[in-house]
Amino acid sequence: MSQKKQVYKITFLNEGKVYEIYAKRVSQGGLFGFVEVEQLLFGQKTSVVVDPSEETLRTAFEGVRRTYIPLHSVIRIDEVEKRGAGKIHDLSDRDGKIHQLPTAIYTPVKKDS
Repeated sequence: MSQKKQVYKITFLNEGKVYEIYAKRVSQGGLFGFVEVEQLLFGQKTSVVVDPSEETLRTAFEGVRRTYIPLHSVIRIDEVEKRGAGKIHDLSDRDGKIHQLPTAIYTPVKKDS
């Protein structure tokens, strides 16, 4: 009996843009405050039609075995049936439905002197 292969769709914010990537492994990872993403999935390079957005992602993640995404940048992580095309969107393309959280989620505690 063959096991079903897991595929995850990770949506996160990076430099004012919304990234959608696909991977085989997602975990909490060893770095505090980061999501560990391994085995990124991209479309076949032999395809006649080339999606420029996915090609940009492929170039950005070329040679990357594992990436760590800050927890506060993650919008959502879904386990999906099959891999789709990776995409990069501008925040303005999302009709104002996505708002970026402040970058620091852990603030230092002020000590009374």
